[in-house]
Amino acid sequence: MKQSQFFVKTLKEWPSDEENASTRYLLRAGFIDKNSSGVYSFLPMGLRVLEKINKVIREEMNALGASELLMPALISKKYWRATDRWDTEVLYKVKDSSGQEYGLAFTHEEVLTPILKKFISSFRDLPVSFYQIQTKFRDEPRARAGLLRTKEFVMKDLYSFHIDEKDLDLFYWKTADAYKNIFKRLGLEAMVVEAGGGGFTKEYTHEFQVLTEAGEDEIFYCESCDFAQNKEITQAKEGGKCPKCSKGKIKKENGIEVGNIFKLGTRFSDAAGLAYKDKKGQTKPVVMGSYGMGPSRIMGALAETNRNEKGLIWPKESSPFRVHLVELEGGHSQAVEVYETLNEAGIEVLYDDRENVSAGEKLTDADLLGIVWRAVASSRTLAENKIELKARNNGESSMVGLETLLKHVK
Repeated sequence: MKQSQFFVKTLKEWPSDEENASTRYLLRAGFIDKNSSGVYSFLPMGLRVLEKINKVIREEMNALGASELLMPALISKKYWRATDRWDTEVLYKVKDSSGQEYGLAFTHEEVLTPILKKFISSFRDLPVSFYQIQTKFRDEPRARAGLLRTKEFVMKDLYSFHIDEKDLDLFYWKTADAYKNIFKRLGLEAMVVEAGGGGFTKEYTHEFQVLTEAGEDEIFYCESCDFAQNKEITQAKEGGKCPKCSKGKIKKENGIEVGNIFKLGTRFSDAAGLAYKDKKGQTKPVVMGSYGMGPSRIMGALAETNRNEKGLIWPKESSPFRVHLVELEGGHSQAVEVYETLNEAGIEVLYDDRENVSAGEKLTDADLLGIVWRAVASSRTLAENKIELKARNNGESSMVGLETLLKHVK
């Protein structure tokens, strides 16, 4: 992709009215644009990152055996009434020209459960699971921290349907492993944290938290074992003894919640009348699970935890491009050769071919955008018949031949 043709625009100054670092970096680098409080546009570079995140999510959800679908965001009032969620504070409500009332979806149990009532009748139809990646809406009274707490957001929601709690439990922990794979691949260290079930269940639910000062949740965890709980449910004290292993001390840090998983039981299947016939011909309610993940929030968490004073530092799987090729004075012919070679090798490259832009501005923009590798072609590199290759994550730079460059960036 040539930078002279692809929309890549950066701001000269850091936004002064944003409270958290990830928002300032994403705005200045031209990945997002703020429309209003809690509402953002994903500009072309930001959309590429979001698509990379979604690609990893899809691969892991498909490997889990879930089927992708897409449900409406506009949900009739009758469905919300059936589950007693019409009066939920965060639900946006609208009326059409005929006076019919709808809620803008912040979740989709109300839609999918009635759909499956048309197709599930026997134990042979179960288990089954579905996921979607879709825009959600939440009347968030405290919209803040950029993509970390918004009114409109991208969400991956997964729903599973089972004959009993035992079968649900097996799928629940398989999903937890899939979530761990997703975060690891994307370059996030996410801790599994026990949390309350809210109005869904009396059991613990589980959140996936990225520990960082910018997080709004307080996490209490053991330095020696896997004990970790959200402040809302814990009785653990910072500096105290771990209630699980009795050896390690409890530490407290802030976290960004990037995913959560719930055992819903039969609440929504009961409301929709979703049931099946077991092997004895007895009618039983379908047992459900719900599993959420925020791709847009993941993007914010990545920007919060992968940056330095010069700009963003995207991990390989979430970077908008693999290579940022920068053409400086005297390096045109070499840059063209490198660009064509990378394209032929199937390596995504952003080629800064802009004219009348100084070397300093190009290199500053490259650091700000944070693409995994920066390759510079100039009169000096042309004379040496090598390319200056620099890793964004550690700043290490070396002069390499074209063949070696390909091996590094693949």
